[in-house]
Amino acid sequence: MSASVKLASSFVSGAIVNYTRPQSPPDSYCPALLPSRSTHHSSIRQHHVTFQPCRVTRSRRCIHDNSASRRSPSLLRAVAQGSDGAGDVAQAPSDVAEVLGGMTGDETQFSADTGARVVAVVGADVVSPYGGAMWEDVIRQMARRVNWVEPSVQLLVFPSSALSPSSSAHSLFVSAAQQADLLLAVAVNSTESAAQLVPSFSAAPARMAFDSHVSLSELTSLGGLNPENLNLPQKLAAKWGWWKEGGKALQTYNLVESCWERRSADDIWFLILALVNAYIADVPALRNLRAADSSSLQCMATNCGPIILDCLLDEQCRTAINCLNECGPTDQVCSYRCIVSYETPKFEAFSLCVLQKHNCLGMTAEIRHRPTVLPLTHLRGQPVTHERAENIFVGWLGQLPWSWRVVAGQNAAYDQFPCQFQIFYRGKARGSVWYDPVFTIRTLDGRSLWRRRHYRVRRGEVPGTFTFTVLDNGVISEEFWRIVDVTDDFEWALFYYSGAARAAGQSYTGAVLVSKTGEWPGPEHAVRLKAALDRCGIKEWELYRVDNSCCENAPLGLPEDAPAPVSIA
Repeated sequence: MSASVKLASSFVSGAIVNYTRPQSPPDSYCPALLPSRSTHHSSIRQHHVTFQPCRVTRSRRCIHDNSASRRSPSLLRAVAQGSDGAGDVAQAPSDVAEVLGGMTGDETQFSADTGARVVAVVGADVVSPYGGAMWEDVIRQMARRVNWVEPSVQLLVFPSSALSPSSSAHSLFVSAAQQADLLLAVAVNSTESAAQLVPSFSAAPARMAFDSHVSLSELTSLGGLNPENLNLPQKLAAKWGWWKEGGKALQTYNLVESCWERRSADDIWFLILALVNAYIADVPALRNLRAADSSSLQCMATNCGPIILDCLLDEQCRTAINCLNECGPTDQVCSYRCIVSYETPKFEAFSLCVLQKHNCLGMTAEIRHRPTVLPLTHLRGQPVTHERAENIFVGWLGQLPWSWRVVAGQNAAYDQFPCQFQIFYRGKARGSVWYDPVFTIRTLDGRSLWRRRHYRVRRGEVPGTFTFTVLDNGVISEEFWRIVDVTDDFEWALFYYSGAARAAGQSYTGAVLVSKTGEWPGPEHAVRLKAALDRCGIKEWELYRVDNSCCENAPLGLPEDAPAPVSIA
């Protein structure tokens, strides 16, 4: 699904509804970058980057914007082919981590060029709510994701067993904690472990505890303040902007807590970057995520006044705006559900004018190219060409009314809708390919509705890679897709994408596991599926299963002028 509308609508609703309540929000008060849910634990070599000039704000350090040095699609050919010009990534590379780039999550020392140093102590052998994965494995995966989004941020993860002086990792932990700008405690529940952690925890410049012993929660410090300990007058002064430091601490704390309580893996890596952005250094990936100001409202009024008024006078469009305003600032699931529940031509015109045509919020975003996910190179013993890659997308269409059905997806906001059908088909013009996803939504007022989007698909430089573009509720999204794997019998396939809605200031990633029937591949496919997910840097517990029951009467037809599909499945 396109991620463009969520962030765009959140900012628009905030600009119109919230501007009448002036505040001094912290830099991290913002919707999350797009996020995900499934597999990858490997030895990723440190990805060194070339540092660029940066902007220092207040007394904090800055994090250099390394976007220019990150791997781009043009490098995929060289990486996929290797030195001899041949490479079949249908089989896992000997060092998947090296291809993906970034951190492994297993590091125990900070790199010399690290811009922000974060340490997390995680309860040993504690099960998380993420598909039965251990908390330590979850946070190590978050260390990778944080570093993929911002290469200058490094998160070191230690189990609580490293707190014991008898542990072989104890000295490494002590050294890392002494260098840390931010120290996190996750699921450190035992009294003994908490007592061992207190000296290092209380010495950290910024610190926060999650699902941990009360003695650690009491030591939370954001800018020298523990928001939990503020009295009512202090909270009122902070809320209404009379106490700047308190307001920043309280808003940051509430933002982080709301992210944590949603139990989404995407929210975890975001809240870590939000804390870094607020108290350690500016995070370039969050630079677009700021509150609207008077210039934004002036742009809206000057260029889009009648359209905005038309929306606010329309009951359904106004309901969409009010619904978005009720969502938390980073709750993308809530926000996109508001949009798909109440989408209307007037809301589309509203977003098209304010964001896409006039960029009243001054946003920009680029497609992220970390991790480096390589496309499949061979199928049925033959090299994958551009045409064969398109045929993989077309899939079962021709034998069935759809190409593929989505089994599970990584993106929490856009890949978990029920009854997802993928329809890839060739257009009337030579070489044209289109993609129409069809899915159901459960509206906030209890209705079940079908939705359909329409993407243009263009070949990428490397066979098996594609650029998708779509206009979704007034905002254009561009996405870079890769066919990661598909079985010879087309039993299942794995597609990975990274995208950006530039006018909405949002970058995002996702992946979809698809099959002929929408059912999870059998146990005989488990090893190959895990290897494919590994190549995307995804853990299986990050995937959201799609509800494929009760999917009758889906609007699956093709346009009348579309050529008859020819399936190679």
